[in-house]
Amino acid sequence: MKDIALRVSGTLFLVVAIAHILRYILKFNVIIAGYELPFWLSALAAIILIFLSLWMFKTSCNKN
Repeated sequence: MKDIALRVSGTLFLVVAIAHILRYILKFNVIIAGYELPFWLSALAAIILIFLSLWMFKTSCNKN
């Protein structure tokens, strides 16, 4: 059961990372409360989310 939860969370992290990468490449503006989020923030978020996704998949594959 733990492996399934790790794979699901890894997949979700990966999907959100892809959304951030697409925002960065396609230059979609995101405005929250009148403030436009910078594109470098999406790049940073994508990097962090990719590492989290890899960590989840690696942990789910480890058999102790």
